[in-house]
Amino acid sequence: MALPNFLLVFIFLSSIQVLSYGTISTDHNQTIQAMLIQTCYNIENQSSCLSNIQARLENQNPNSILKAALETTLNEARQAMGVVTKFNTLSISPREQIAIQDCQELLDFSVSELAWSLTEMNKIRAGSTNFHYEGDLKAWLSAALSNQDTCLEGFEGTDRRLERTRAKKLLEPEKPPVLEKLLEKRLEEAPKVANSDQLRQLHSLPFKPSRNNTKTNQAMEYPKWVTEGDKDLLAPSPNGMHVDAVVALDGSGHYRSIIQAVNEAPNYSNRRYIIYIKKGVYRENIDMKKKKTNIMFVGDGIGATVVTGDRNFRQGWTTFRTATVAVSGRGFIARDMTFRNTAGPQSHQAVALRVDSDQSAFFRCSMEGYQDTLYIHSLRQFYRECNIHGTIDFIFGNGAAVLQNCKIFTRQPLPMQKVTITAQGRKDPHQSTGFSIQDSYVYATMPTYLGRPWKQYSRTVYLNTYMSGLVQPRGWLEWYGDFALSTLWYGEYRNYGPGSSLSGRVQWPGYHIIRDAAAANFFTAGRFIDGRSWLPHTGIKFTAGLTN
Repeated sequence: MALPNFLLVFIFLSSIQVLSYGTISTDHNQTIQAMLIQTCYNIENQSSCLSNIQARLENQNPNSILKAALETTLNEARQAMGVVTKFNTLSISPREQIAIQDCQELLDFSVSELAWSLTEMNKIRAGSTNFHYEGDLKAWLSAALSNQDTCLEGFEGTDRRLERTRAKKLLEPEKPPVLEKLLEKRLEEAPKVANSDQLRQLHSLPFKPSRNNTKTNQAMEYPKWVTEGDKDLLAPSPNGMHVDAVVALDGSGHYRSIIQAVNEAPNYSNRRYIIYIKKGVYRENIDMKKKKTNIMFVGDGIGATVVTGDRNFRQGWTTFRTATVAVSGRGFIARDMTFRNTAGPQSHQAVALRVDSDQSAFFRCSMEGYQDTLYIHSLRQFYRECNIHGTIDFIFGNGAAVLQNCKIFTRQPLPMQKVTITAQGRKDPHQSTGFSIQDSYVYATMPTYLGRPWKQYSRTVYLNTYMSGLVQPRGWLEWYGDFALSTLWYGEYRNYGPGSSLSGRVQWPGYHIIRDAAAANFFTAGRFIDGRSWLPHTGIKFTAGLTN
């Protein structure tokens, strides 16, 4: 069978200019045939790639080529799911079995994300005036591209490498060298922005600067589609709020366990389904699959409602499966509760919360663990007034996330370990992913680094954030050698506190002292995760732009 070329869609997406006002344009000197050849450039079976796309072409125009590329990729992703299932018969170790299950689920995520992209593309071709389609397409395609990496990573540490070798051949085509040149050319064609060197350095997306860089607080401002019920989500307590299910350890609710309430929640719900979880310590692992959409957890407060587990890598789980709580359904919200993994630093990777939920939000929650506490795996996420505790890479993954007014606490690692807060995993410069930590607080109780580059194009910024004195003068830490130091994008903007001094910071090509408010504004909730279009609907207060 042909390779399931997830990169195929990104290759083509990078060869067109997608502008925020809803038009798609190409280089007028480029022929349709040349575009087709570029789309399949350096693919292992180029003739198959070309024939599959040409067979699906409806018209000789760029939109049709993109639609055909999406359809081809989606079809091959579905075929890949069947092939991965056959790996079970070749596996002998429990960790390999888990890794194969991870791949099946991750490919299923990709199928959904590609299907959403295709639906959105069809709307565009039908003349839709939805101005948010660019953010949606790039978010979903970024996630689809990341899933294959997580699949392969699951086989690390297994006794045999047969599955990893076969999976790699199946899932990871060669990356065309033309990719960078295509992007550079399109960025040159993108609308120029107000004389901002910092803004041009972002180099990953063509975008326009905000016309108004003054602070924009969207708290309590609701669009017309928000129901009165959703406005209640900001209430100081669940008393009087409409809830659909109550969980209580003492039997005073509908259920005694959270997973039982989740299992009986509706599938693919279009309305908010609220589960109130009364105070108590719930010792369970919760995995909410993608069919559980628009679920909301409401607890009795940080430290009062606690979900806890101790799954970890040393027990034989993949990192993906160590999560105490994992959420995949779109539109998940959690409020006033704690997610905890108690495995400890000696157990290595042990996730408290893993999120694959697009347009998900967390308000007044605590994520507590050691290594790999908060796994921001994919898609768009928002965290407000949350606490995150950990030791090594304890905020990691390849989602697009904004953490606002959050408190970050370091813990004691193992001897010889260095404390690093973030490990962001952007692998391709076209992915719209990264971490933005804004108006927050870094409380380092031991020597601490702000982050290190897990993948080639790692992207993390700190904006208007307090840093205590044990944040190291260098600020950032290498992964190994000079890996990714020229391709990552790390930035700091108007941070304060004894650990915020920029005089001793690293001198990497990819590190930036952001001095331009327009550049910093790109990483705010209103723009980086397209928050104005969906955060008001969550009922959670947020700041759309910069606060000062």
